[in-house]
Amino acid sequence: MYFIDVQGTLISDIDKSPIDGAIEFIDKLDQNKIPYMIVTNNTKKDSYNFYQFLKKMGFNFGFDKYIDPLMLLDTKVRKDAVAAYGANEFLQTLKNMGYTLDYENPKTVLVAIKEDFNADEYAQMIDFLLCGAKLVGMHETSIYAKNNKRYPGVGAILKLLEFATSVDYDVIGKPSLAFYAEALNRLQAQSSHAKYENITMISDDVKGDLGGAKELGMKSIFVTSGKYKTAQEIVPFLEEKLKPDVIFSDMQDMLDKEMK
Repeated sequence: MYFIDVQGTLISDIDKSPIDGAIEFIDKLDQNKIPYMIVTNNTKKDSYNFYQFLKKMGFNFGFDKYIDPLMLLDTKVRKDAVAAYGANEFLQTLKNMGYTLDYENPKTVLVAIKEDFNADEYAQMIDFLLCGAKLVGMHETSIYAKNNKRYPGVGAILKLLEFATSVDYDVIGKPSLAFYAEALNRLQAQSSHAKYENITMISDDVKGDLGGAKELGMKSIFVTSGKYKTAQEIVPFLEEKLKPDVIFSDMQDMLDKEMK
């Protein structure tokens, strides 16, 4: 059984095209009736639109096998008085979902990702948090990769704000317990025997996605087709208990070596 990341694992961070072997891997799981969930930290498009985008890319799986943080957002964040930070697409998606954006007296500071956060935005977030707003991250990725550059991920920004204000934060998407628990619940609709210990998480985010998965007892497969160019950039610096169980260059490499 598998939990499978999307960005950097199934589709390229550069042009959003399918990564070698990605479509074939999903097809093979379906052919062999192996349960899986597509677990993405998508926040820019609404959930069904992003699912449809993946379908147009050639991925053939049902919406019942898909989950992203937007699908759990209303369990963590009220729709009124949200100071949201992220790409314009994310802000528009929030508005379409009925959230009221408030940059004067917000109850929640909600952080997603973009590559061009500036000092004034950080200053505004800090002021809101010191005035009592709660801090929530859409996910807790370590690195955000775009246009062949790597930026601090939402997880890194949350740590910065926590250190600056001593305000604890909550996380909606990966690698939060609530997100993985909901993914497991949906996986159990495919197999009543689904448990963390017989699930393998596949991702390019070895610190965020895979670290959280390992802490829950899942096995982990790290692919170097996304945030990291080689395993040597990051794996030697991880705690031993969080190091991935297996490393592949991409999904095609995994197909060739793991699923012959």
